[in-house]
Amino acid sequence: MKITPSKLLNNYLQLTQGFTTKQSGNLAFHVHDDVESVLHNHKRLAESLGYDTRTLVHMKQIHSNSVHKVEDTDTFENPPTCDALITNRVNTPLMVMVADCSPILFYDDVKKVIAVAHAGRAGAFTNIIANVIESFRVDFNSNVADISASIGPAIGSCCYEVGAEIYDEAKELKLAYAIDKKENSYHLDIRKILHNQLLNAGLLEQNIEISSLCNCCEADTYFSYRAQNQTGRFCGLLMLS
Repeated sequence: MKITPSKLLNNYLQLTQGFTTKQSGNLAFHVHDDVESVLHNHKRLAESLGYDTRTLVHMKQIHSNSVHKVEDTDTFENPPTCDALITNRVNTPLMVMVADCSPILFYDDVKKVIAVAHAGRAGAFTNIIANVIESFRVDFNSNVADISASIGPAIGSCCYEVGAEIYDEAKELKLAYAIDKKENSYHLDIRKILHNQLLNAGLLEQNIEISSLCNCCEADTYFSYRAQNQTGRFCGLLMLS
């Protein structure tokens, strides 16, 4: 099973982390896949990374900027509805599932806090990153300079063509810098927005890692909704030991 670790977060031996590929199978229950098959994929991933599937917390992702602090009621069978998770609990793997959106892994090595976030156009346009960093600060008393963030494979501007209405929305939000106009088409660079938002939130440049892989271009390796429409989900996973 191929799991690509974040090079930035690989420096921390207390972390179990990485981004899966199609080789790990579909990990989402909401894409009309066979439930037993999805459960099997989760069990294989858990065995590969050394955690108990029952301890995994994933999300019912809704393309929001909502951040949820993990609670006792959050279980594999009862995932919270949100687009980011944060915790300081050990042996509690957090998972973000994607098929074009950006999976983001966060870690504060001083306060020992981890977070994951799902950032597509909606998450970027409503700045889910700012809310995640605010939770680090308010809920865990983190110093932002101690936080690292790794953004995994996601759709690049090469493949992310959007309509004029999205360009107009980006202009209103002062995000037009992330739109590449090509004759009569518009291409959105979500990575550029997320990078700026991480810096604006106070993260240091050396604590930011952004994958250059476009999962849509690499649709043989990663699931991509834009490339395949009916498709599975790969994930970013992070656990503190």
